[in-house]
Amino acid sequence: MSASSPSHATAFAPASVGNVAIGFDILGFAVEALGDRVRVARRAAPGVEIRAMRGAGELPREAHDNTAGRALLALQEAVRPGFGFCVEIDKGIPLGAGLGGSAASAVGAVVAANALLPQPLSRLELLKFAMAGEAVASGARHADNIAPSLFGGLVLTVGIDHPRVKQIPVPAAIRAVIVHPHMFLATAKARAILRLSVDLSDFVWQTANLAGFISGCYTDDLDMIRASFEDVVIEPQRAALIPGFQQVRQGAMEAGALGCSISGAGPSMFAWALESTAPAVLAAMRREFARRSLATDHWVIELRSAGARLIG
Repeated sequence: MSASSPSHATAFAPASVGNVAIGFDILGFAVEALGDRVRVARRAAPGVEIRAMRGAGELPREAHDNTAGRALLALQEAVRPGFGFCVEIDKGIPLGAGLGGSAASAVGAVVAANALLPQPLSRLELLKFAMAGEAVASGARHADNIAPSLFGGLVLTVGIDHPRVKQIPVPAAIRAVIVHPHMFLATAKARAILRLSVDLSDFVWQTANLAGFISGCYTDDLDMIRASFEDVVIEPQRAALIPGFQQVRQGAMEAGALGCSISGAGPSMFAWALESTAPAVLAAMRREFARRSLATDHWVIELRSAGARLIG
């Protein structure tokens, strides 16, 4: 075994906020404050064995049914490295929180496994394998959690079979406020309630908001970001799944948020705010959940981050 191909590696993959309100399945940002750690080791036999999953509750241990395992199986099928993988996963992201936990496990697995290959793959190639893993949890391939966890920051991903990834700059003064109420919401359930068609007027409104939001990010136009930070398609359908959603959102906006919406499939919620107003926004969001007897975890983060990386 050459020195350039170690026998094992460990990767950290951050949590993420998918959709970012107006970018359903295509826009997301990394949450470096928490994430999964995945250790991958070589084994002589082909295939993938998940040896340990800590903090994972009832998640499946069979590789084909696990997001990290399925991602590694997809990598093996494409690359055929001549060896298999043993996997250990330390879950640092709450299950069913809408914070990209399934994506982080898949991303951590492929980043760690990549370090074991004689010829490492590009991040764009790893993205495709991780997407295969994400499909286990959500029932569909999409990259709005995979891409930010892998690349870091705010990321736009266009395309599935041949994805194009673009990291979007965010004004330096903006912070993301994230609040996770202590309840479980399965991604598959949150997707199952969605309508399969969109009214033309809503399509025009939503695309205008997405374009305005991205334009505001590139030009440091806070007023444009605030005016465009509204989901008129997905959020109205999912709001009922989160107790007190409207009041949490209203509280955040009254406290000075630029926008507030559902993190991924929920039940976590997020807001964007200036650094000076972020504490008030956080307090308002937590207060409304507390009024519904929901304890919360919370984070206030910068939007610029490194994404998944080897840690050992």
